[in-house]
Parts: sequence; structure tokens; C-alpha cells
Amino acid sequence: MRRGRIYYKEMVAGILTEMDEGEYVFQYDPQYVKEHPRDFITFTMPVRDQPYRDIRLFAFFEGLIPEGWLLEIASETWKINRNDRMGLLLACCRNCIGAVSVEPIEAEDEQ
Repeated sequence: MRRGRIYYKEMVAGILTEMDEGEYVFQYDPQYVKEHPRDFITFTMPVRDQPYRDIRLFAFFEGLIPEGWLLEIASETWKINRNDRMGLLLACCRNCIGAVSVEPIEAEDEQ
């Protein structure tokens, strides 16, 4: 299982999880839901208490991953397969252009 903390501007908006079974789950942070009920990260994922689930990486997060020559550089630099979309998201999207960024959550961070 791999996880990433999703930031909107500089606030923790939620957690994205790639489950061992291949399912993806995005859960808005309860504090974010309470304080920012209208500050969604994308139109397709409005703020709510219930998690979003899909068998593929959500299109919004997929769109944060570099493309073309930049994807080639990232894939080669971090030795990540181009098809490992969650790996690329966690490696490449800490300082995205725009309001959303992704910070990997390491196993020791959760203890």
C-alpha cells in the first residue's frame, strides 16, 4: 500500500491511497471538510465525508504526472516504470504548478 498526502494550496486536503488490491481511494481530511466545504481539489471530486474509490488512478491525479520528454527524464532519474502511475505521482508532484501538490507518506510517518 502506498499513500500520499494531498495539499490544496498549503492545507492538507486529504489522503490518496493505492491499496494492495489495486484500488485507489481518496479521502478528504475531516478538518478540511469542516473548514473548507467548498474548496474542492477538482470539480469531479467535490468535498465530502465519504471516500472516493476507483480501480484506476483518478483522472485528476493522473493529469498531475508529467508527460512527454519530462516523463522520460522523471522515469529514468527515479528508476520508475512509466506505467507505475502512483510511483510517478509520489515522486514528481511535490511541487506541481497550480494549487495541488502531493507528498509521499512513508511507513514511519504513520507511526
